[in-house]
Amino acid sequence: MDERVPRDFETLRATILERRASLPKRIAQIAAYALDNPDDIAFGTAASIAASAGVQPSTLIRFAQQLGFDGFTSLQLVFRERLRERNSSYDERLAALRAKAEEGAGHRAIFDGFVAAASTSLSDISRALNDAHFEEAVALLAKAETIYVLAKRRSYPVASYIAYALGKLKIRNQLVESAAGLNAEMIGFATPRDAVIAISFSPYAPATIEETRSIAEQGVPIVAITDSSFSPLAQFAKVWFEVAEADFGGFRSISATMALAMALTVAVGEKRRDAGRKRKA
Repeated sequence: MDERVPRDFETLRATILERRASLPKRIAQIAAYALDNPDDIAFGTAASIAASAGVQPSTLIRFAQQLGFDGFTSLQLVFRERLRERNSSYDERLAALRAKAEEGAGHRAIFDGFVAAASTSLSDISRALNDAHFEEAVALLAKAETIYVLAKRRSYPVASYIAYALGKLKIRNQLVESAAGLNAEMIGFATPRDAVIAISFSPYAPATIEETRSIAEQGVPIVAITDSSFSPLAQFAKVWFEVAEADFGGFRSISATMALAMALTVAVGEKRRDAGRKRKA
């Protein structure tokens, strides 16, 4: 295999994103499907994947060859390896971290590994953040009557912090969670005068995607925090941010996501205060 051919999922993902603007329409379609549904790509048949993605089976071969693989089966191996790594148990991950600790400076090596991953994530988002998009998101959220916050699973701690901080800033908000299963009713109150912050990363939480889709259909503007232009959240968002988090020992950081969330929340509070002072002047 050519040395330039992606050998792991993260490299493959980065390659697809780098080339997305130049991909032919049908190949871009299967590329988006592949990043949104990597498990299906890993073990589906060419026929079943093509049917789900809405393309011809031959498009899968052309997609693989576009990325430098000799055929779709070779590409599929990268997706299978990703699934194997993702499905490793936490015990296995901890064992790997213990091995790193024994090879290095004890458990300090684990701490240093997580700090390094967090530092990488923060450095990457600092370079990549688009100032105009950030200002647009702040303006959109600052004028909202109520800010709805949607997230599940790994993204939930970020959503919880946003709701907490907005409350402290006396900004009306609604963290969409309900032990009674009333999420649909909660977002049913949202109007175009409100706004949404939706957060999800691959593998995307189905509930977050469906709730975002539903609230978008109500005409509510959405600010999304996700990890790809092919993310299902991006298609619903008025403004969206791509955040690539580094990991250590299979445990992925949320440092960059949290920094972005904190900055958005505080900036929204500042903009609302500025608007309030101008009205009183």
